[in-house]
Amino acid sequence: MNSEKTSSEPCYPLANLCVLVDLPLRTVRYYIQIGLVDRPEGGTRAARYGAQHLEQLLLIKKWTAAGVSLDRIKELLSGEQAPIPPRSRAVGSIAVCSHLRVTDGVDVVIEPSRAGLSPEQVRNFVKGVMAVYAQVSGGQIDPLERE
Repeated sequence: MNSEKTSSEPCYPLANLCVLVDLPLRTVRYYIQIGLVDRPEGGTRAARYGAQHLEQLLLIKKWTAAGVSLDRIKELLSGEQAPIPPRSRAVGSIAVCSHLRVTDGVDVVIEPSRAGLSPEQVRNFVKGVMAVYAQVSGGQIDPLERE
């Protein structure tokens, strides 16, 4: 953190910072120790934490609540822009799927949330699948045709 602070920048002792981010003192100290959070200005009881520390801790708290590992959080805080890997599906989890019946014996299951597809993209995907099937089967299937 920059040592040339303006007088309007907030400055917190560690105990106050912990209250603001709703994290235990030991957790914040651990994050500092492993390098997730910048070291404070000053030492021991005179240490002061600013807005940057607050922002770092709030990001860490958000990402850990989403299930992101501390190693991955460290990569993200250092500027790595790769997407966060999806969480594996737990036993008993619920997913909403669309089942596309192309023809007898050919079904496609689409889970839009896992695939990252909007409703419009799902509609375009269905139309594309039906058009490709019509092309390879030699038939003229209307993608909007219903049984």
